[in-house]
Amino acid sequence: MKAGFWILYAILSALFCAVLELNKNTLLGWALFALLLVAFPVLFRLVALKSNGFVKFLFWACYLALFAGILFLTWPPVKAVPASDASKPASTGIIQTDKGKVRGVLNSDGDVEIYAGIPYAKPPVGELRWRAPQDPEPWDGVLECDSFAPMSMQVTNLPIYDSLVRIIGYHDYKISLKDNYVPPVSEDSLYLNIWKPAGECRDLPVLVYIHGGSLQTGQAWTDDYNGTSFARNGVICVNLGYRLGVFGFFADDELLKQDGTTGNYGLLDQIKALQWVRDNIAAFGGDPDNVTIVGESAGAVCVDALCVSPLAKGLFRRAILESSTLSSVNPPHSYRPFDQALSSGRMLLEKYKCSSADELRLLDAKDIVGEMSSQHHVTIDGYVLPDSPYNLRKQGIHNEEALIHGFNDLESGPFIIFDRTSLKNYESKVRSYFRDAADDVLRLYDAKTDKQAAEYWAEIYGAVFFNYPHYCLNRLAAADGIAVYEYLFTKKNRSLSSWHSGELRYAFGRIPEGSALYDSEDRNVSNIMHSYWVNFARTGDPNGEGLPVFGQNTDSDMVLELGDVTAMRDEPYLAFYGIMDKMQGFDSRIL
Repeated sequence: MKAGFWILYAILSALFCAVLELNKNTLLGWALFALLLVAFPVLFRLVALKSNGFVKFLFWACYLALFAGILFLTWPPVKAVPASDASKPASTGIIQTDKGKVRGVLNSDGDVEIYAGIPYAKPPVGELRWRAPQDPEPWDGVLECDSFAPMSMQVTNLPIYDSLVRIIGYHDYKISLKDNYVPPVSEDSLYLNIWKPAGECRDLPVLVYIHGGSLQTGQAWTDDYNGTSFARNGVICVNLGYRLGVFGFFADDELLKQDGTTGNYGLLDQIKALQWVRDNIAAFGGDPDNVTIVGESAGAVCVDALCVSPLAKGLFRRAILESSTLSSVNPPHSYRPFDQALSSGRMLLEKYKCSSADELRLLDAKDIVGEMSSQHHVTIDGYVLPDSPYNLRKQGIHNEEALIHGFNDLESGPFIIFDRTSLKNYESKVRSYFRDAADDVLRLYDAKTDKQAAEYWAEIYGAVFFNYPHYCLNRLAAADGIAVYEYLFTKKNRSLSSWHSGELRYAFGRIPEGSALYDSEDRNVSNIMHSYWVNFARTGDPNGEGLPVFGQNTDSDMVLELGDVTAMRDEPYLAFYGIMDKMQGFDSRIL
């Protein structure tokens, strides 16, 4: 056979191998493909080598078809994600909760106990879809909490897509034979996970993390916010799932009449989980009177809402908000007034030709899961949120006694990755968004080149959607006498760098050991940031021995930079914030 055959065969075979790996196909798929690899050139030599071109074409077509068959026949199965990193984890002792006994697993080092998939509410399915979460049913025997529960119902990608995201976005993809499966997705997702120090412990501070994902996607067990490092440092960490998208934020007039509220089921789930923590965390060694809630991105949006919700009062003492808030006059995302929510709900019913929410409940979850773009907003419903966080904070209403909050210097990165801003379209973009204030913005960001235009637009985008709301929150909190600490994360690395969510691995102490994507400076920043979060969870003050001073941002002019240098510095966007204040009519005075 000629060299051309072997070159084409090698190229296609290498491509097929990559597809099998990236798509997480089962080991059977690899075995069948290995058999095909051996058989194809032998059969080609025996049958097609001396035949005409059409027969050779058919052989290559059969090769492609057989591979496609192997790909689909050995598609990765749905499988729960193990809670422990140990191949055969040891079991913990048994802990009694208010609904039954649970048993977890130890991590590979044996110093952290993990209890995964503990139900904090009934499955919100059937008639409980779009109802406030209900108490879970008690169970007999011991619930084995060794695997994470399904992620909440959401649109999922092909496994190969997720693998490519790890390669292109995070740059940390690893070839493995242990991950040939896909995690489950379900409406039945109201479970929480606990990481605690191994053995007996008592009255430890508790950190409850609410994941991000635009209130449309996400899960409670991603490694970036795994709670192991907190547990090793004497803080019990709790992560939770909550309803997302149309299942968590659909609003309907009929449901309003029945329940007195509608549209914030995802927030009600979080409140239910916090009530579970209050009632049960002492059994795991935690102090129910020393709870800090933490959220990133949409999770921080939820934390800000919980900080002013009367339903969450007394369920936590402190809050950490990473890369989002709702405290500007007009929040830029994840937020809507009640009339807009109800109008959106009516449009959804009409789209599916349903006359009521009860009829919409009859539809399979897969039929409506794609309804996310109009159904992923925190709603001012008069119950969970009597008013906007801005107005409530101006009235002196808040549930937290201390705050850490902040943003990353390249927040806009993932959101404008396909945006093409140049000098040609820069001014029109600015004028389209800022309208009467556009001249002020163009004077402040006076682009002269295509490169400047792209850089300025990235900075403006990040400042509008992330940075400015934090400036609003800081001023409102400081004016109300809350101890408030603000940070700016600038540390660069070879993974997500300081893009949106890039700080999570640092805050959770989850930088992988031996990873070439991070260096000793990254690990030093992680140690500092994680220590701040641990100290804050313990006492409400992030400062501690050997750490750079994290000063309170009482005048809203200073932030702590977490980067190559960790120190207090001037807030870099004050001039732009002044333009935003004029646009929105912001006033920080407490009424």
